[in-house]
Amino acid sequence: MRKIKSYLFTGDFLRDYKLAMLLWFGLAFIATMLSFLHHTGINNYMVFRYVFTHTVEQKNLYLFYPQEYGDVNLYGPIFSIVIAPFALLPDALGSTLWVLASAALLFYAIMQLPVKKEIRIGIIILNAIEMMNVASWYQSNALIAACIILGFVFIHKEKEHWALLFILLATFIKIYGIVGLAFFFFSNNKWKFIVWFIVWSAVFFFLPMSISSFHFIVQSYKDWYAGLVQKAALNINTFVQNDFQDISVMGMLRRIFKLTHLNNTFIYIAAVVLFGLQYLQINYFKDIRFRLYLLCSVLIMVVIFSTSSESPTYIIAFPAICLWYFLQNKSKVVTIFFIFAFILTTLSYSDILTPYVRTHIVRPYSLKALPSFITWLIICWQMYTKQFLKIDLQKTTLV
Repeated sequence: MRKIKSYLFTGDFLRDYKLAMLLWFGLAFIATMLSFLHHTGINNYMVFRYVFTHTVEQKNLYLFYPQEYGDVNLYGPIFSIVIAPFALLPDALGSTLWVLASAALLFYAIMQLPVKKEIRIGIIILNAIEMMNVASWYQSNALIAACIILGFVFIHKEKEHWALLFILLATFIKIYGIVGLAFFFFSNNKWKFIVWFIVWSAVFFFLPMSISSFHFIVQSYKDWYAGLVQKAALNINTFVQNDFQDISVMGMLRRIFKLTHLNNTFIYIAAVVLFGLQYLQINYFKDIRFRLYLLCSVLIMVVIFSTSSESPTYIIAFPAICLWYFLQNKSKVVTIFFIFAFILTTLSYSDILTPYVRTHIVRPYSLKALPSFITWLIICWQMYTKQFLKIDLQKTTLV
């Protein structure tokens, strides 16, 4: 009993690599099976699968196909190539392997972060429930998170060719993957960065034509743009009826203060200004502590300022909150805030806090975005005031 208490309360469980693998892949697999058996999240996978089928058949990728699935595709044409190996398999096997492959890539990406191994393991364990949430809906957010993180990792390793592959893959799948270009200033060879940007952009633009045609894919990019514009407007106009969407700063303001006609433009401008001011610390671009802080800022920002953010989207933001927490000099205030962030971000959408809390308190007011927003503001302030310079990466602790 004493060993168990010590294991739990000293934080030793956060250093357990075997536990990390068990929770990460075990919960994801269980969530996938339950979702498939109850037909709750498989609709998303059917959308993915038919991106491949419709590309081959040269059918408009962005129309409603109610006989095939109950939503509309919003992924770029390159997704037809990404999903192809899974779409060719029976749905039960293809959907399961899709989830596990996405989980594996994000697991790998987190384990490549330039911090102590125990921090990487801790991030994985604390995000296992978020990964389970993503798995239950067969979402692609784990893939996008992995690509952004790997873009950062490979730029830090001065491997721009790999960095741009992942950054642009995320961008061509879901447009907000473009935030990975924020790491451009960390590259020691910016011309190499630009060259690989052009190369991979061309590859991802033309590659879907290998299973379709030039004219169809060009038209698909036009249709994709129109679909994204329409979806953004829909997220705003239906925020009262659909509280599964717009879990963002704008969604909080609209729902909490009943600001039906809130103009997102002013919030976007403020966010861009605050984010841009972080680059004033130009003397520290090579400092790994500054880089890690900017990574956290990017991962959180892309979620909390997107009207398309859903609960599973926070598999992108919450690893950043965990990384930020592990980098801090621990105090009661910091620890209490992190516990608050973990409860409201992760546990609030589980049955641990009861369905009532989720349905009547958290979801109607987009409160899942609140801890991420607060963390992002703290990160911005710490960047402006150079608080990151106080970090000793060799002495950082989990708790």
